[in-house]
Amino acid sequence: MKRIIVIVAGLAMVTFLSCSKKPDTGGTATQNMANEWWVVLYNGTTAETNHAHIYTYNTSANTNNELWVDDGGHVWDFKVKASADLSAMTFAANQVKSVVPGYDIKVNITEGKILKDAGRSKTGNVTDSIFMKISFEDDPVPGTVYTLRGHARTRFSEDDY
Repeated sequence: MKRIIVIVAGLAMVTFLSCSKKPDTGGTATQNMANEWWVVLYNGTTAETNHAHIYTYNTSANTNNELWVDDGGHVWDFKVKASADLSAMTFAANQVKSVVPGYDIKVNITEGKILKDAGRSKTGNVTDSIFMKISFEDDPVPGTVYTLRGHARTRFSEDDY
């Protein structure tokens, strides 16, 4: 009898513990600006690249006033920490040194912005849009300011380039 009571009590305890609510871990400070993007680099109206995959994401400090802008080696090979204004969905980097190992150039980003639901994916799905003016210290034509613009990656294979 004692054995049955212990087993029933044990099962009841396991049942109650398994139903406990998990804590909400929350998101990151810049989650509204963090995404994967399909972008094209333009020099004036001339496309300098095909669609390239870049990323914006939270820094380890988890503050709402900075984020990483990282091209993963797909555009120019840069990764810079940009200042961010979460309420305006804007970002900028004033002659910030890229942290790509072995390729320490300075990058300038102006007019960076993310526009909610202002983009269209490859198949026409509504996505966020990204825009920035960008220049690179090692550009063969010093002072060239490019436009990097595109839309959020939907993660649907038919929308990937």
